[in-house]
Parts: sequence; C-alpha cells; structure tokens
Amino acid sequence: MTKLLVGLGNPGDKYFETKHNVGFMLIDQLAKKQNVTFTHDKIFQADLASFFLNGEKIYLVKPTTFMNESGKAVHALLTYYGLDIDDLLIIYDDLDMEVGKIRLRAKGSAGGHNGIKSIIQHIGTQVFNRVKIGIGRPKNGMSVVHHVLSKFDRDDYIGILQSVDKVDDSVNYYLQEKNFEKTMQRYNG
Repeated sequence: MTKLLVGLGNPGDKYFETKHNVGFMLIDQLAKKQNVTFTHDKIFQADLASFFLNGEKIYLVKPTTFMNESGKAVHALLTYYGLDIDDLLIIYDDLDMEVGKIRLRAKGSAGGHNGIKSIIQHIGTQVFNRVKIGIGRPKNGMSVVHHVLSKFDRDDYIGILQSVDKVDDSVNYYLQEKNFEKTMQRYNG
C-alpha cells in the first residue's frame, strides 16, 4: 500500500511560513521527523520525499505549481502510482476557521480555496480526505489575497505551531490506524 500526503502552499522563499503555506509547514515537519529530504521532480511538478511506515510507502508532496494549479501534481502522482482517492490526504489552510483550529473531512466543496478547486477539477471528485488548518479571516479591511500571503503575527504563529503538532499527531494516527473515519472521530471537536 502507498499513501500520498500532500501539503498545499506556494513554492519559494517569498511564501515561506505564510498563512497559505501551512500545508507545506506540516509536510516539512513530517519530513523532519522521518529524517527524509525533498527532491524536486519536474515531471510531477512537486517536491517529493518518501519513507516506509509499517510496510507502507508514504509520499510527502509539496506541489511546485503554485496553489491554483495544485491539482496537476496531485492528479499526475495518483495516476502514475495507480493510487485510489482513499490513498490521498490533502493538508491546507482554511480562512473560514479561527487561527489554529483543525478539522478533518472526508469530502466537501472547495469552499473558495483555489488549491482545492484545482484538485477537485483534476481528480474529478470532492470526495477525498483532507485536513484543514484555520488561519482566520482578514482583519481591518485587509484583502483576502494579502491576508493569505502574509506571515502570522507572533501570537497566531505560536497557535499555528501548536496546531501543526496536533495535525502531525492526527496524520500519524491515521497512518497507524489506516482508518480516516476513526481519525476524524478522535481529532475533530
């Protein structure tokens, strides 16, 4: 069996640790804990790392297509490795949730998230496992684009780091249990 764990974000130093890149932050943390490094794959348009856990190959993926085209990399990897949608887990930011809140879902619309829109468009379904990490709504008249591409303030950053730890725990639980429904029951709430 193989699992594809995809963190959404934008490539490049300019976007490092911005709100829109919390998916990358989590994937980076998983890679660090597994002591694996990323290599860039031009064909898949993604940075990839992999490891084995309980005999199962786990791919950590950071699409390098920019957020709005994330579906290209996801679809290419699913197709190449012959994976089912059940083998996919997407981790991304959600501005409709308060900063640091996490929510696991097995299906749903894009909710205005362009990376998720792209994935739905490319894989042809809204039914796939996902972990959403709240980044909060823009404040003081800030535009959504400016908000998601800005860095966290100090207090929010501390909360996000705690959330990333909780998401890391939930992902590891999911990989151990191989049951997303059970993982949702344990970590949502």
